[in-house]
Amino acid sequence: MLNRRRLLGATAVVAFTFSGVVGAQVVRSTSRPANAARTTGTALNPAASPESLGYDSQRLAKLDAYMAKAVADGRVSGMITLLARHGQIVSEKIYGARRLEGNVAMTRDTIFRLYSMSKPITGVAMMILFEEGKWRLDDPVTRFVPEFKELKVFTGSDAEGHITVEPMKRPPTMREIMSHSAGFGYGLADQHPVDKLYREKGVLAANGLAEMIKRTAEIPLMYQPGTRWSYSSAVDIQGYIVEKITGQRFGEFLEQRIFKPLKMTDTAFYVPRDKAPRLAAVYVGNPKTGKIDEAKQLFGVNMPTYLEPPSMESGGGGLVGTTNDYARFAQMVVNKGELDGVRILSPASIEMMGTNMLPKEVLARNDGIQGARFNEAVGFGLDFQVVNEPRVAGTLEGKGTMSWAGAAGTWFWVDPTNDVIFVGMIQRMGDTGGDNLQTMSRTLSYQALVHPER
Repeated sequence: MLNRRRLLGATAVVAFTFSGVVGAQVVRSTSRPANAARTTGTALNPAASPESLGYDSQRLAKLDAYMAKAVADGRVSGMITLLARHGQIVSEKIYGARRLEGNVAMTRDTIFRLYSMSKPITGVAMMILFEEGKWRLDDPVTRFVPEFKELKVFTGSDAEGHITVEPMKRPPTMREIMSHSAGFGYGLADQHPVDKLYREKGVLAANGLAEMIKRTAEIPLMYQPGTRWSYSSAVDIQGYIVEKITGQRFGEFLEQRIFKPLKMTDTAFYVPRDKAPRLAAVYVGNPKTGKIDEAKQLFGVNMPTYLEPPSMESGGGGLVGTTNDYARFAQMVVNKGELDGVRILSPASIEMMGTNMLPKEVLARNDGIQGARFNEAVGFGLDFQVVNEPRVAGTLEGKGTMSWAGAAGTWFWVDPTNDVIFVGMIQRMGDTGGDNLQTMSRTLSYQALVHPER
C-alpha cells in the first residue's frame, strides 16, 4: 500500500489556488541572544547583532513581517525561519502553531516532514563513498544496478495507446542519476505515460529498496540518458546504491556517517513515540473554503503517520527533522564539508556537488518543475539546484548558491559566496496561496544584506 511508503519526493507536485484565507494568530516570534564572535566551522551561535554580519536590522524586519503575515493570514499554520552568516544566527523566528487543532504552538524543537530536502543528504552520503573510491562520476549505473542493463527508452504511443520503445544507446551514468538527467520517471504526476507506469507498478510503494529497483527495471526510461532533465526517483536509486556498496541499511549509514557526527539528533526516517508530540501536522489548501485543512489523503491514499519505521527508506523524500538539524547540515555544506571540527567531505567534493552537471543543450531546453526551470543562469549539480549567474536569473543571492525544497513547503539554500544559509520550515502540501515563500525569503533576506564585505 502506498500509505506505507513515504509519499512524495517532489518539491510541489500538486498546486492549489484559492482566494480568501483564514486568520491565524502569531503565537511566538523570537530572536536568539547575542554573541559577537565571527568564526567559521563552529556550531550555529547567535550573532551580536545583524549589523555585525552586514545586515540592516530595519530592512531585515521586512522578512519577519512578511512571514508573520503569511501565518496570520492563514496561508500556513505555523513556520520557523533561520538565517545565518559566518556560522552565526542572524535571525531565528518562530510563528504560529504546529497543529491548529488545540492551538498547539510551534516550538524550536518541532519535527517536520522534509520530503525532497532528503535528497541533498542522500547526495552527501553518495559523495562520502565517492571519496572512498567506491564509484566514479561517469560509471554506468549498471555497475551497481545490473537489473538496469536491459532498460528500454520510451519513444511514443501507438494509435491504441500502447507505448513504443527503443533500446538504450548507453546506460545512465552516476553523474546523470545525481542530476536527474538519467531518464527515470517518478509517478508523482500522471501526464507522461512513463509516470503512469510508475504509479501502476507502485514503484514508490515498494517494500524495500531492492523491490523498488525490481519494479523500476520493468519500466522504460522517459528519454535517452543525458538528453533531458526530469524530476525522478533517481535519488531513491542512490539510496539503494549506498546499501549495495556498503552492505549497510541506508538509514544506518546516514546515522553513522552524517547524522551522528553532525549532531542531527532528530533527523531520521520516522519519529519515535517519545518524540511524537513534536511532529507538526501537515495541511493542504481547500479550494472550496479558501482555508487549510489537515491533509489526510493525497493522490487518493492515506498520508503516512511517520510514527513507525517505513517499509522503504526513501533517500528521495523520506526523512523528518528539525530546523536546527537541517541548519547544521546546511552549515556543514557552506563550511565546505566541516562542522564543529568534524569533517564529512572535502572542500573539493562540496564544490563538485555545487557545479552544474547539465549539458548546454539540456539547459537550453528549459526543463524543470514549477519554481525550478533550468537555463544558462540556473543549473543542477549533484542533488542540488545551482545558481550559476544570479543576476541574470533575477535573484539577489550569491553565485554558486545551492538549494532544494520539499513537497510540504520546506526550503533551504546555501550561499558560498556570501557565507549564508537559510532554512524555512512549514507543513503545507502544494501551493501556499500567495507569493512563493522561498522566493520572497530570498529577496527579503538579501535586500537586508547591505554590507556583504563584513
